[in-house]
Formats: sequence, C-alpha cells, structure tokens
Amino acid sequence: MTNFKLENYLLSALKATESAAIAAYELMGKGDEKAADGLAVTSMRQGLNAMAINGTVVIGEGERDEAPMLYIGEKVGDGSSIGFVPELDVALDPLEGTTILSTGGAGSLTVLALTYKGGFLHAPDVYMDKIAIGFNFKEQLIDLNNSVKENLSNVAKAKKCSIGDLVVSILKRPRHQELIAKVRETGARVKLFGDGDIASVIETTMPHGSNVYMGIGGAPEGVLAAAALKTIGGQMCGRLLWDNDEQKNRASTMGIKDLNQQYHLNDLASKDVIFLATGVTNGSLLKGVSFSNDQVTTHSLIMDSNTSMVRKIKTKSKFVN
Repeated sequence: MTNFKLENYLLSALKATESAAIAAYELMGKGDEKAADGLAVTSMRQGLNAMAINGTVVIGEGERDEAPMLYIGEKVGDGSSIGFVPELDVALDPLEGTTILSTGGAGSLTVLALTYKGGFLHAPDVYMDKIAIGFNFKEQLIDLNNSVKENLSNVAKAKKCSIGDLVVSILKRPRHQELIAKVRETGARVKLFGDGDIASVIETTMPHGSNVYMGIGGAPEGVLAAAALKTIGGQMCGRLLWDNDEQKNRASTMGIKDLNQQYHLNDLASKDVIFLATGVTNGSLLKGVSFSNDQVTTHSLIMDSNTSMVRKIKTKSKFVN
C-alpha cells in the first residue's frame, strides 16, 4: 500500500474519459441528450471496469433507482487483477453539457476524478450555491456569508486591481437575475455561460479566463470542480440547497449532519486527487473530438494534486467503428 500512488492510474483513467468522449461525439448535434449521455456512460463504465482499482462511485449519474449505470454506490474497477489496492472514491460526469453536445454547441466534456476512500464529499444530486476563484492566496478571500460586494472587493484587493477589472462567470438562468444585478452594481463584468459548471470553475485558473465563479449549480459538479481546483490551486465555497424533506433525509443517510454547512475546498475534496477531462466539442478549455480518415484525435486535461502536475494531452489513435 505504501507504494500505491494515484498518479499511476492517470493513463488508464485517461482512456476512460477519451473513450466516453469519442462515443458521445457520435450524437453531436443530433438533438438527443439522453442517448448521447447513455453512450458516454456505457463507455466510461467499461473504461473504469478495465482499471486495476477497487472503486466506489460517490459522485455519479444519480441514485441507484434513477440510473442503471454509474449510480452512486456502484462498485467499479478490477482491483483483483493486481492483488490488494486501497479503496478509491470515484467522481464522474460522463458528459458534462448534454444540451451543449446535442445542439452542437461549444465546451462539452467528459470528466473523471479519483481519490482515496472518504476523500470526496458524498453530495446528493441537489443544487449547491457556489463561489470559486482560481489563484493561490494564503488568506481566505471568499465566503458565502459575505455580500457580493465584499467577496469581489476582497478578490480585487488581493489581485491589486479595481473591482471593475474583475470578470465573474455566472450560469445563465432566471434564478441568477438578482445575482447578476448585484455583480454589475459593483462595477464588475459578468460573463454568462449556458452550461458547463466544471469548465467555468477551471477557467478561473487561466490567464485569460474569468476571475470569479458565482451562482447556483449542481452539487455533483461542485465536487468535481473542487477536485480540479485541488490540483491547480484556488479557493471554493459551497452550500447545499434543499427543495424538500426527502432530499434532506437522503442527505442524512449519506453522512451529512449539518444541512446548512458551508463547505470549503478541502471539505469538498479532502485528500489527494487526480482529475481528468476530455473535450467532446470545441471549447475555451479544450478542443473537441475530431476525425480524419481512420484516425480520431482527442484533447484532454490531466491533473494530479500530489505533484501539482497539470498537463494537456493530444491523443491520436486509429478509429475502429
């Protein structure tokens, strides 16, 4: 066990995200979100089950009665093929941006993250209020209990710029009208995006990306975004939001005791992680799948928190239909 390293699984995990991206791309622009997601799920599951791991899906396609594959609690991998390996938690989104793909839009991804058992928040499939920044500062700059102006003022001060220089990414939804207005009242710029929470958080780490991510999105996507930030550096806060008592009861069975708790980055992803994403359609984060004769090309991002390694990989392989 002492010789076991998560980074040893980067290439086999990469095969899982690449194969899922290639499978989903078959239905790019065809208008069938469910079928495209199904292709990605089936392919990623096959890839995971070929890996020499003892994995448990903790962030997946939903509850067991809602998802036939890659549901929360499903065991994946073939750890018996190499003897004993530690138990791993698996977080995944086989196709982030199903609407993006089905309409031929930009920026759909396949996403996978691995950590040691207990390393991810076991978040139910509910909404989460989130804020994230993608750069390293010793002082905690953001907090969901702060006002929008306070958070942006803290970020601007740390970056030694004016609030008017900041760009804030917000998911374009009716529920965010008030948030958008408050951000603009501070003088900051707003960058609206249609789908793709995970990519938008990662882009806050890039030189020409947004500076801050704010808004309400999926809790599973929040955990995956935290896994990415864990490797790159940054800050994130999240609070789960509840629609009914059924959701609250389900959360308690998953080990969540304080329903109003604010989670920080190291609460969402508490142990070393590896994170991988492969582009399905072209986007600002990654190029998508492309074909030329009998060759398929994919573009992926692989990251390891233990070594702080971040690498983009271009893979060309023979396409077998």
